[in-house]
Amino acid sequence: MSTATMVIASSSWSRALLQISPYTFSALGIAIAIGVSVLGAAWGIYITGSSLIGAAIKAPRITSKNLISVIFCEAVAIYGVIVAIILQTKLESVPASQIYAPESMRAGYAIFASGIIVGFANLVCGLCVGIIGSSCALSDAQNSSLFVKILVIEIFGSALGLFGVIVGIIMSAQASWPTKV
Repeated sequence: MSTATMVIASSSWSRALLQISPYTFSALGIAIAIGVSVLGAAWGIYITGSSLIGAAIKAPRITSKNLISVIFCEAVAIYGVIVAIILQTKLESVPASQIYAPESMRAGYAIFASGIIVGFANLVCGLCVGIIGSSCALSDAQNSSLFVKILVIEIFGSALGLFGVIVGIIMSAQASWPTKV
């Protein structure tokens, strides 16, 4: 690809991105925050739950105490809901003449970036907690003294989701819409 073609392609992409409403970016960020967080929680519950049910055949005593792993996975979805509510409160209506103002674009991109960060941090957190919860159930079925040790590791894995929430809230602080005239 020649340099002239690359310049034209990059300018057309930047032009296209500047023509999309900042409200669209905000809505996408909110949807990604909640949707991908719920996907991470569901995936983690699937991983943990299938191992928990399988290991409970050998040792039925593990089912009640290993449900905490499922609760940790569900917390990931709750993180996404909380951030989506916070991001929703950041939306403000502005006059039509200021929709594409630099402040509006910055606010839309900030909410979008916050949603992406929270969504994918919680996706990874859900997978992490699910895998650790799975190993916790399997090892607890073999040796009950390992439960607390692996549960501590699971708590550290769950902290990944909280880090994503904190970074998302910091990013969303950049969202300030233009004042109404």
